[in-house]
Amino acid sequence: MENNFFIVPPAQNEVVCNYAPGTKERSELENTVDCFNNSVVEIPMVIDGKEVRTENQVDIVPPHNRHHKIGFYHRGGKQHIENAIDAALNAKEKWENMSWKSRASIFLKAANLIAGPYRYRVNAATIVGQSKNPFQSEIDAVAELIDFFRFNVRYMTEIMEQQPESNALVWNRIEQRPLEGFVLAISPFNFTSIGGNLPTAPAMMGNTVVWKPAEKQIYSANLIMEILKEAGLPDGVINMVFVSGRDTSDVCFSHKDFAGVHFTGSTRVFQDIWKTIGENIYKYKSYPRIVGETGGKNFVVMHKSARPSQVATAITRGSFEFQGQKCSAASRVYIPKSEWKVIHKEIKCDLGAMKMGAPDDFGNFINAVIDEKSFDNIAGYIERAKSSSECEILFGGNCDKTVGFFIEPTVILTTDPHYETMEQEIFGPVVTIYLYDENKFEDTLMLVNDTSTYGLTGAIFSQDREAIDLAAIILKHAAGNFYINDKPTGAVVGQQPFGGSRGSGTNDKAGSAINLMRWVSPRTIKENFLPDNSFKYPFLGE
Repeated sequence: MENNFFIVPPAQNEVVCNYAPGTKERSELENTVDCFNNSVVEIPMVIDGKEVRTENQVDIVPPHNRHHKIGFYHRGGKQHIENAIDAALNAKEKWENMSWKSRASIFLKAANLIAGPYRYRVNAATIVGQSKNPFQSEIDAVAELIDFFRFNVRYMTEIMEQQPESNALVWNRIEQRPLEGFVLAISPFNFTSIGGNLPTAPAMMGNTVVWKPAEKQIYSANLIMEILKEAGLPDGVINMVFVSGRDTSDVCFSHKDFAGVHFTGSTRVFQDIWKTIGENIYKYKSYPRIVGETGGKNFVVMHKSARPSQVATAITRGSFEFQGQKCSAASRVYIPKSEWKVIHKEIKCDLGAMKMGAPDDFGNFINAVIDEKSFDNIAGYIERAKSSSECEILFGGNCDKTVGFFIEPTVILTTDPHYETMEQEIFGPVVTIYLYDENKFEDTLMLVNDTSTYGLTGAIFSQDREAIDLAAIILKHAAGNFYINDKPTGAVVGQQPFGGSRGSGTNDKAGSAINLMRWVSPRTIKENFLPDNSFKYPFLGE
């Protein structure tokens, strides 16, 4: 069987359900959300395939209903990290020696489990646990996670097929070895799909993993582990632990078998991780792979030739979907003064139609931000803008955490292109607009490029091709994902590989072969069929 080459099933983007009124999928999802809202689930850690419980139990509450308990998880400590590392190392030899085709089949099965019997459960867990509306949850927890599994299998196949040139006397080949040691995956709260991709991308390439999901994503992460287990993932390949960042750092980054980290989160945390790894570099068996996607201060630039309604839609969708809690969210906008009146009108119309509330009411476009810490941080930016002589709150600005952590979609107009909300990542439903002289388009592009330390996403709107080309040149390093006449959010696996540089990460492009190549260490093999019998070369002859 291993003497055959197998063609994997073709990767196609999962069709997104729209959950329109009267559809079967809407009814199924509503029933599942209701079930999740009316039950309390216990979530243990998973180490070596076994459920691990502790005396330290932490309640899980929905962000939109902070007084309602939907579950609790078992928090661990350093010993659990050490146990998880041991489990990963013990499972490593058998897993890395398994045929890559067999590993692929596990993740293809997981994709089909999500598309079929688990679809509404994965969606409902994200709606309830992370306060996402049904569409935002569907494109994340369902479609994108399925796409990650299916397309990563295709990319793995392509990587395995890549081989060097040979000749009649020499057979050259490349073997893609997994890294030597364990990989640490640290995932964020905001995307269930990222939570699923960060540990599975290295695992697919033959690595074994310790996975630390964000506290606010544990509710959906638990379901991902259940799916992977049902798909046939062997014990110890991915070990899920709920521990503090400090304990994780202390144990993992001082371990001799630490081989790499797959991270999505804040820039500051990633920089601390990099610093710690550098300080401990002499301890490791190999140089660790450091792969991270962090923050963004993403822009929308309107040229005078652009269609106002399209720009306004990009602002309202790009800034306020999932309450702006996307690293790709639009958060700074540059509008020609001559176009502002009509843009203002369009934004006002959009915001007037947006409803805010709990996501289990499918009529709500805006839901809660993730927790009180995030709420207080966002509210602080809004309050400072209210008292600033350089700013005007045009829309929103109200915050209420009585029942849940609700912040109105807020639009700030500033006269200072370097005001803090134009430069600092807020990670909430706040967008700041700066008006520029339409005759200074090129100068404005330079301003956009020089304003932020980040380089994740950005968009240019224009009907003028020369303006688009100029923006693409000047903003070459300002965005790893650059959008022309589209909002700067919503990258699709297989279509727009995602990642940025500068302060936004290592740009290893999740959802592409580029990312998977980071989790292997190639071995070149040369086999000589007729070895030489003498050291002498022809030029030595008399």
